[in-house]
Amino acid sequence: MPDSSLSSFSPLERLVHRAEQLMQRIEAVLPQPLHAPADWSEAIAWRYRKRANGCGVLEPVRHVGAMQLSDLQNIEVQKEKIARNTEQFVQGRTANNVLLTGARGTGKSSLIRACLHGYAPQGLRLIEVDKADLTDLPDIVDVVAARPEKFIIYCDDLSFEEGEPGYKAMKSMLDGSVSAATPNVLVYATSNRRHLLPEYMTDNLAQQKSENGEIHPGEVVEEKISLSERFGLWVSFYPFSQDEYLRVVAQWLSALGLDAATIEAARPEALVWALERGSRSGRVAHQFARDYAGRAERPAARGERIGDVHGLAEEADLD
Repeated sequence: MPDSSLSSFSPLERLVHRAEQLMQRIEAVLPQPLHAPADWSEAIAWRYRKRANGCGVLEPVRHVGAMQLSDLQNIEVQKEKIARNTEQFVQGRTANNVLLTGARGTGKSSLIRACLHGYAPQGLRLIEVDKADLTDLPDIVDVVAARPEKFIIYCDDLSFEEGEPGYKAMKSMLDGSVSAATPNVLVYATSNRRHLLPEYMTDNLAQQKSENGEIHPGEVVEEKISLSERFGLWVSFYPFSQDEYLRVVAQWLSALGLDAATIEAARPEALVWALERGSRSGRVAHQFARDYAGRAERPAARGERIGDVHGLAEEADLD
């Protein structure tokens, strides 16, 4: 429908007006630059998300999983390294980007959350970034570079396939970009894969025999380990022994309010739980503790299974 307000305008003026309206509509659907949150004090953790229109936003994480450093057992060496590095960071001293690697469920992510809670009063903040959004790391760093807080860019379960764009972005972020490193930003990443890229037997051959083979296979190997080497601190995690697993179970059951006699009685079921899961880790111990504590008000139900449990517990005694 014609705009009656334009009736007194010349044809050229009407054309210019309509062109401006068209430009406004186009700008509304184009990706917008990342803006800082209106209030940084409303959260200690933020999550970077892409909207449907391609615009990135920092969303506050209202409820960060409660975790204290004292809650984490049997990873004392790893805990000391991460806590020391994080304390150096929040105190304005030099510190390293960190890669936490190793067995699943052994406390890599929990340790980072515990450090966040422990050092948040000193100005530590965390921004979680998915692997798919790593190409936007420069924009995120630009937004926080002038802030007084210290920011950990957190990437969970990080690994790449050949040719993924986030791989190059992460390399530049860690070491290699023209811009200098930002003193209030570090990257903490967790992964089950130490070198972050898949490795193949052919990568280790002296030469490729196929017609289109790689002429310099050694350079392929160098490329695949170059990203992990840009993390200044590597922290490795290992599967728990049976005794370590049972100690973690006892610690979680105690935290959930169970008494010593009940915790001791839970050992056979804890071993069966680990056997059924095919893993002994902090995560499995926590999952068992939540299940067992949730059934603590139904002792008769546990008694019905006690004979079978002791039989299976003998099989679970793997050490």
